[in-house]
Amino acid sequence: MDAIKSQQISITPLLKRLWPSPEDAKVTADEIALAISRIFTNQLSPVQTGALLTCLHFTGWDRRADVIYKCAREMRDAASLVDYQELDKVLKSRRKTEGLYQGGLCDIVGTGGDDHHTFNISTTSSILASSILLVAKHGNRASTSTSGSADLLCAIKPTPPDLQAITNKTLPKVYEKSTYAFLFAPMFHPGMKYVAAIRKELGWRTIFNLLGPLANPVDDAIEARVIGVARRDLGPVFAEALRLNGSKKALIICGEEDLDELSCAGRTFCWQLVNGKISHFTLSPADFGLPEHPLSEVSPGLSPENNAMILKKLLKNEMDPDDPILHFVLINTAALLVTAGVCDADTSLNNKGIKGEVIKERGPGGGRWKEGVRRARWAVESGAAWSSWEDFVEVTNSFSEP
Repeated sequence: MDAIKSQQISITPLLKRLWPSPEDAKVTADEIALAISRIFTNQLSPVQTGALLTCLHFTGWDRRADVIYKCAREMRDAASLVDYQELDKVLKSRRKTEGLYQGGLCDIVGTGGDDHHTFNISTTSSILASSILLVAKHGNRASTSTSGSADLLCAIKPTPPDLQAITNKTLPKVYEKSTYAFLFAPMFHPGMKYVAAIRKELGWRTIFNLLGPLANPVDDAIEARVIGVARRDLGPVFAEALRLNGSKKALIICGEEDLDELSCAGRTFCWQLVNGKISHFTLSPADFGLPEHPLSEVSPGLSPENNAMILKKLLKNEMDPDDPILHFVLINTAALLVTAGVCDADTSLNNKGIKGEVIKERGPGGGRWKEGVRRARWAVESGAAWSSWEDFVEVTNSFSEP
């Protein structure tokens, strides 16, 4: 990398065109993406990197769909290379199709930055969903909250997973034993270390806060995803970025309170992408057959250690069935199950052992949201979610065993 560092590139001509009016200067998304790609190879000076991020932020160009799409693609291209041939071989052996779900990988993630400090909903939902779907959860430590997804998982006692054991080389082996994998961002995006200190010193959210949810290292294997955004105006932007990316199934969500989850307190604005077509609708807890709860009841604002205790209690089915946090997790898990297409099955007598009558009622966007909750409850009450978690912990720790 020292050799690359000695070949630093100046983007001064681009910076001069980016400010104050990139549109008038006919700046293109391709030019911006190329400049961003230089960061991952340490070819931009800290000053020019900071200037680029600042220009993008204050012109609003870091919130354009074409820019986000192309920069996310560059970020994924710079990630540690996953052997897709080996991964696909393993996934095919694990694949269980049901309804419209084809057995591909799924992800649920948020942009963060909503300042509500709710419980780690998407992380918990990803674990519940892995008892029904194959999940590739992309995450990191906290940047805007007190307990990030990686902080939470590493705090679970008595034995946390070894997140650093999951690499581009070991990922296929993880899926040989588990239906869940957590892709810890620093292990897959080594080039991000060159911008970490700059982002911290700038003090405002940059384009990288938006790229994370779109930079899953196994993007090509993702069948369905749910992405939470903390601002309503970002919903259609993310939906369009995913459409440009060729994504087939996605649900972008923003709670009315500017929450990057499906809200348990009221309405959630949704943008659904299915086979290149984007539709918009709203959801509320009633659509899932559940009551509303104020965010104050699901925002413990606790340390990773305390949140880990809540997570463990939920996974082991030791939580009151009407607990607001459980309801919050259930609706978000249901959203991923519906988006993946598993809830379109007209029978639940499948290989997962989910029994009971399918709830065929369809709500906003044509989704069987109540059926999603039924299946999410099964994941908790049957012990399947806890079993999935144990499998994940065991396989990640096996790599460090002598």
